[in-house]
Amino acid sequence: MSTLITELRQVPDKFTAFRIHQIQEGDKKKIISGFEQVGIDDLTAGEVVIKVAYSDINYKDALAATGKGRILRTYPLVGGIDLSGVVVSSVDERFKVGDKVLVCGAQLSELYDGGYSEYARVKADSVVALPTGVSLRDAMALGTAGYTAALAIQRMEDNGQLPEPGPIVVTGATGGFGSFAINMLSNIGYEVIAFTGKTEQEGYLKALGATKLISRHDIEMGSKPLENAQWGGAVDSVGGETLAWLTRTTHVWGNIASIGLAGGFKLETTVMPFILRGVSLLGINSVEMPLSVRTRAWKRLATDLKPTKLELISPTTIEFRDLGNAFAAYVDGTVTGRTVVAIDASL
Repeated sequence: MSTLITELRQVPDKFTAFRIHQIQEGDKKKIISGFEQVGIDDLTAGEVVIKVAYSDINYKDALAATGKGRILRTYPLVGGIDLSGVVVSSVDERFKVGDKVLVCGAQLSELYDGGYSEYARVKADSVVALPTGVSLRDAMALGTAGYTAALAIQRMEDNGQLPEPGPIVVTGATGGFGSFAINMLSNIGYEVIAFTGKTEQEGYLKALGATKLISRHDIEMGSKPLENAQWGGAVDSVGGETLAWLTRTTHVWGNIASIGLAGGFKLETTVMPFILRGVSLLGINSVEMPLSVRTRAWKRLATDLKPTKLELISPTTIEFRDLGNAFAAYVDGTVTGRTVVAIDASL
């Protein structure tokens, strides 16, 4: 370890990062991205410098790098919303050189330079010590998707969710978040129903722990203020009409964790599910969470919420140099499973 610490103190003047720019082209703005040589002082300010071991690819990363979605709030920035690695230097007493750490859900590649870099400089309040039992690669196999699933389950439990009232339905079931939610909930004793448009993935979803699949193409959602109660609770990444339907079909005192808007950002429902059934709609924000909440979620990801099907959900690892070629498949929706990016796998 002493040799490693000595090496980590020697941050090179220049290192490789995958950077995203916005340029003016005629009367239009255009996004360009690619590998560049940068220095520490080129990065956004922060108290902790990390030698990056791994990052990952999220749909949000692909949108940012290709310009297909407006993700960055300032330019240029290094891409990558997640990272894991080893502390090189820190002016915050909570971290010392050689500590293994991770950063997820902290506005990386939005307001601050992200994880697609050999070195990262981040705010100390965004850094979480790597939990015992989780490797640097595992942390990125989990990434924001796994972390957000843990936050959703944690929030539901804090609000009284239990297995007894009935199954938990998980929408967007084949996505990274949905896959982790199914596996985690199943592991801690819940019956889980997968709500998906990809019924050909039945084998995959049942391997994660789902007991049943519901095709979103076959559902008649109805329009009554209250429909027949079917679920003890729900974890939803779709939003829109699907989320409205979930409010009408959840049992008394059930919780619905809302984390996404793949099906639309509008929510057209009534107060009836809330005042007659006591249904709770819980918003899950993985970005602006206190360090104490994030640390608790990651500790649970190393213990009772640790996925048992991590390699099934996150089967692919690519080299840093191949990153630029990986985003198109995410935008096109042809990717199966999560992808880890190896930046320095020797750490």
